Amino acid sequence: MTPDEAKQVLENTDVVPCVETSLPDARVLVDACLSEGLPALVHREACSKPGCSPKFQVLVRREDAPRVAGLLQQRWMESIRREGLPATLSPLPAVPEEGDPPCPACGTAAPLAEGACSDCGLQLE
Repeated sequence: MTPDEAKQVLENTDVVPCVETSLPDARVLVDACLSEGLPALVHREACSKPGCSPKFQVLVRREDAPRVAGLLQQRWMESIRREGLPATLSPLPAVPEEGDPPCPACGTAAPLAEGACSDCGLQLE
């Protein structure tokens, strides 16, 4: 999928932020999503606090969030293997058809608390 195709798919769709990171890391994740056929965009999050550094979010369709979480976990496990570290992390739990998607940071599948993961606090909305 190309960036233009992703933009077209996401244009009139409800999108959610799945990661907030630096611009280079956001671009790498968007490229990985596009190569897997997942439409994703980089969005700059404006901060109104003085001295705030720019933050960038990777936006995806809500229904694609579990696939992106799996992609993030797969990339993490690959980096662990490259470093020669033991892979002791368990895979993310499966998402039920009618359930909440897992948090891309910790894997908790629960309702958000004020727009953040109820377990690790990652801001998702």
